[in-house]
Amino acid sequence: MARAGAFIVGLAALVALTASWIAPYDPAAQALALRLQGPTAAHLFGLDELGRDILSRVIYGARVSLFVGVSVVSVSSIVGTVVGATAGYFRGWIDDGISRLIDVLMAFPGILLAIALVAVLGPSLGNVVLALSTIGWVGYARLVRGVAMRTRELDYVQAARALGARPARILARHVIPTALPTVAVQATLGMAGAIIAEAALSFLGLGVQPPTPSWGTMLDAGRSHLFDAPHLTIFPGLSIALLVLGFNFLGDRLRDRIDPRTARESTP
Repeated sequence: MARAGAFIVGLAALVALTASWIAPYDPAAQALALRLQGPTAAHLFGLDELGRDILSRVIYGARVSLFVGVSVVSVSSIVGTVVGATAGYFRGWIDDGISRLIDVLMAFPGILLAIALVAVLGPSLGNVVLALSTIGWVGYARLVRGVAMRTRELDYVQAARALGARPARILARHVIPTALPTVAVQATLGMAGAIIAEAALSFLGLGVQPPTPSWGTMLDAGRSHLFDAPHLTIFPGLSIALLVLGFNFLGDRLRDRIDPRTARESTP
């Protein structure tokens, strides 16, 4: 499964980087006379309701999904790691304040809060990244906080504190590096969640706006043609499912490698 996940993610990244070279047609080019045409040798995935090549739009849509995933995970992991490490190391009123903020944000369903933020800010790709990052850092902060609370009691951290090392240096040299393996696992699984969230927002009309290709907007456009032209939803839906599956496979493998209990069980 790990190899399959790596292959899927690597292929998606390669497709996104080379979309302008490998796409057979311009994703915005229209052939209205052939609209809703099924898969053929000339158009392997068929044409949509405006006569646009679905294969080309799926290829370009990979750029949007991976951009959102990488952006959201990068911002969320950095913010969550810093906030969680600060709360777990200093404890006291700092930990109490951050923990209450985390509890408040986790009390709301994440996708509903993202919908509310995008509705207020306006639908765009940048606002989708901002909305998902606003709620995405919470999970990283909780994980890193727990790691920091354990790490601050270790002998080498107490020795560094006794030698006069500043809290910022202890956090940067000892606490945060200890939490990075856990953050890596969460980031891999978070990529899948960000991709699904972006597709959901675009499906609702709150994400990427036409004519920019997005798998979510393609699903939304194909809803009215589920019976007469099912290829409009089959191919973008399969693309979302495969990419999310690939990241989940990678995340599970990383978790198994990092978790010492799993490592002991797999040792002959």
